[in-house]
Amino acid sequence: MFAPVAALASGGVVGLVLGLIGGGGSILAVPLLLYAVGMPSAHVAIGTAAFAVAVNAAAGLAMHARKAPIRWPCAIVFSLAGVGGAFAGAALGKAMDGQKLVALFGILMIVVGLMMLRPKDKGGSQSAWLTRENARQLLPRLIVLGAGVGLLSGFFGIGGGFLIVPGLILAADMKLEEATSASLVAVTAFGITAAGSYAWSGLVDWHVAALLIAGGVAGALAGTKANAALAQRKGVLTRIFALFVIAAGLYVGGRGLFDLLQA
Repeated sequence: MFAPVAALASGGVVGLVLGLIGGGGSILAVPLLLYAVGMPSAHVAIGTAAFAVAVNAAAGLAMHARKAPIRWPCAIVFSLAGVGGAFAGAALGKAMDGQKLVALFGILMIVVGLMMLRPKDKGGSQSAWLTRENARQLLPRLIVLGAGVGLLSGFFGIGGGFLIVPGLILAADMKLEEATSASLVAVTAFGITAAGSYAWSGLVDWHVAALLIAGGVAGALAGTKANAALAQRKGVLTRIFALFVIAAGLYVGGRGLFDLLQA
């Protein structure tokens, strides 16, 4: 497939999934860039995907902020802690052999798929904002979990929403809806950090990133419209997508391991 067309189509697939089931689509960005677009290395694919994910998350954040209040204090602390982790993760990712990175990414996809099959925790009934009174309790949890999630996000160049949402629920007793909105702050911050690190090393293809973003916008619009029509089947769609992610992870991990053994 001609690379520009493949990049647009790949962005469309990622955006469609995000609009249809509300998350998980960004995990497909790196394998699509590697095997559909034909990017030259895992490192360039990760850097390019990180930038596209950050831009899409920023757009989603703007839309969420208009509809409902975002718990900014918790989201900002979590994100600031994660930025350091994302920077360290990106440095580790760039230093790792490309085949090993692809194999590990395949394992990550399998883990993500299994997590998506689990029932979602709705979060605690307590939904307190970060204040001086509860800072001693909330800050350590937000900082530790934020740094850990940021490390994984930077290492693999993904949004990490599947980890950020439960991380925010665990750290700040957020409800699922609150954590989903607040997670976009962290996805944006982690993506910009990882993309900046990869860009500094010349590992971002800006042309492909722009096409990926453009395709993502179109796909997200289509997915959002389809979501309204298929609202009653969202759980089924999520499970089907999770199984697809697991199957794709087996392929990506197997191919990465094969290339590693052949090297």
